[in-house]
Amino acid sequence: MSVRIGVNPIGWSNDDLRELGGGTPLEVCLREAMEAGFAGVELGHKFPREAGALRAALAPFGLACVSGWYSSALLERDAAAELAALRGHLDLLKAMGSDVLVFAETSNAIHGDRHRPLSARPVLPPERWAEFGRRLTAVAEATAREGVTLVYHHHMGTVVQSETDIDALMAHTGEAVHLLLDTGHATWGGADPARLAARYRGRIAHVHAKDVRRAVMERADAGDWSFLHGVVEGVFTVPGDGMIDYASVFGALAGYSGWVVQEAEQDPAKANPLTYAKLGRANLARFLAGAGLRVTA
Repeated sequence: MSVRIGVNPIGWSNDDLRELGGGTPLEVCLREAMEAGFAGVELGHKFPREAGALRAALAPFGLACVSGWYSSALLERDAAAELAALRGHLDLLKAMGSDVLVFAETSNAIHGDRHRPLSARPVLPPERWAEFGRRLTAVAEATAREGVTLVYHHHMGTVVQSETDIDALMAHTGEAVHLLLDTGHATWGGADPARLAARYRGRIAHVHAKDVRRAVMERADAGDWSFLHGVVEGVFTVPGDGMIDYASVFGALAGYSGWVVQEAEQDPAKANPLTYAKLGRANLARFLAGAGLRVTA
């Protein structure tokens, strides 16, 4: 049982607000990820989407392809249609040896709109959870048959944001649906990530590690900011640089094996990506060791 520490390129080039780090070449991100000591990287919008080209891009830096985000529309289409839409992304992950698929429902989501407050995010009525859960389970069972575990990413500005949403998701889906525990989104969404880790330990198959600056989060909540306004103002930072008790989070994940991915989106003009990447990587290694989780390259 071991943990590998990866990184998401969003600290260098933001996917939802592409003006943040828009001029940063992919090669800079990959070189600095290697320099900071990460074993792998998740995909972003600057990465090649063909397996041969992607391997060629990653190979000089010795980085594995961890996974990649997929935006689903299961509230608007059935599982068969979703699987058809997912096909190219799933095939790329399989070709790259990735064994997890980062999956999030984005029908009517507002996380990519800088001008819409989080109070306007979509909320799923109670009577719709059962059908959503059935569709999601069917997709997860299909990807599992191909050797890829679906990990659901709860996210600010989407239908799965709060602790109540996460509980409903887990209650209405089968065992093939695993949870991606995102410490930063959990915290900003009002949940205790350590409590979530303990409650769903058996179904957590991927971790995104970011920290939250309490003062910025409190201003964001008081002012009903948009998700992206919070990002620009610095609500997120790397593990160990904010309010989250990572000793408790990783303590609740005893026996976890898989990737822990640093994913801390900030404005790279304000927060030097390499400086923060090194800080977060060192803190993660320390927190994981303290919890008895063995890190391998």
